[in-house]
Amino acid sequence: MRAFSTISIVGSFLVLQSCGKASDSSSGGVAVPPLKVALLTPGPISDQSWNAGAYRGLVQIRDSLGAQISHIQTKTPAEFDENFRQYGVQGYRLVFGHGFEFQDAAKRVAPEFPKTIYVTTSGTASGPNLASIAFGFADASYLAGMLAASMTKTNKLGAIGGTELPPVVESFHAYEQGAHAINPSVKVITSYIGSWDDVSAGKEQALAQLSQGIDVIFQNADAAGLGVFQAVREHPNAFIIGSNSNQNSVAPDVTLGSVVIDLPLAFLTIAREIKAGTFKPGVLELGERSHVVTLVLNPALSSKIPTASRARIDSLQTLMLRGAYTVTPQSNADTAKR
Repeated sequence: MRAFSTISIVGSFLVLQSCGKASDSSSGGVAVPPLKVALLTPGPISDQSWNAGAYRGLVQIRDSLGAQISHIQTKTPAEFDENFRQYGVQGYRLVFGHGFEFQDAAKRVAPEFPKTIYVTTSGTASGPNLASIAFGFADASYLAGMLAASMTKTNKLGAIGGTELPPVVESFHAYEQGAHAINPSVKVITSYIGSWDDVSAGKEQALAQLSQGIDVIFQNADAAGLGVFQAVREHPNAFIIGSNSNQNSVAPDVTLGSVVIDLPLAFLTIAREIKAGTFKPGVLELGERSHVVTLVLNPALSSKIPTASRARIDSLQTLMLRGAYTVTPQSNADTAKR
């Protein structure tokens, strides 16, 4: 991280109020325009993963702060700049670009609209009106590796990503380290689909791994990851670990757990600070310690996890939540890539 700005994350339950369209509030008879917040996502918000979680965060900002919101799914990098500018021209106060791939466009556009704050996720870009959220995937992914190694019968684990973005690569390295902490002889095979949206390609990639004897797959592939779930459900004695959102209900009979990002909590915290005028742009690092990224086990399958392994995972996660333990991801020569 190049710079850090600490934000206060309160781990209390956030009550969602059922609001319709945002309306202007008034103080002393003077109408106060609503906070205008926009979101760009690289994929569909129906993916039950990365993009769906971001959209839930946008809706929570609307419901909790009475904000006026807008969302656009971008298809090409050229649309990143175009839509960032569009929202700047329209006077939006806060614009999220949801993904590492948005940060270069945000750096280009932000200086043109100093009254708009641009926030990208999984990046390191910052400026006077530009901030990034660096999600700490490593700790929770390490726990996911411990979980996978506890459940494998073949000593072969898989990791499938959409594309080879740095945050995904880092997460998979931590996953491998966690697996080796439980079983040093386990082998991890990592592959990338080349798409975040192609469900069929996700299924094909998963079937290819399963055919090699892999029996636990950690996926981080957004909508394409739904194809990975399909493949695992059709394969006997195989399990999957979800990511980004709580995907334990996507295929509850084969999902061991999920590395969950509480995107609504992260987004709402930033929006509240911007509305209050206390937000300071920088690189905001959020992970296990801030309760934003955590491993959530699937209660339907928790009884299948060996007791000793479950206790070890729980104990280490407690240390992570206290800030007493953190993981530095490192690549390993035993990792194979297709």
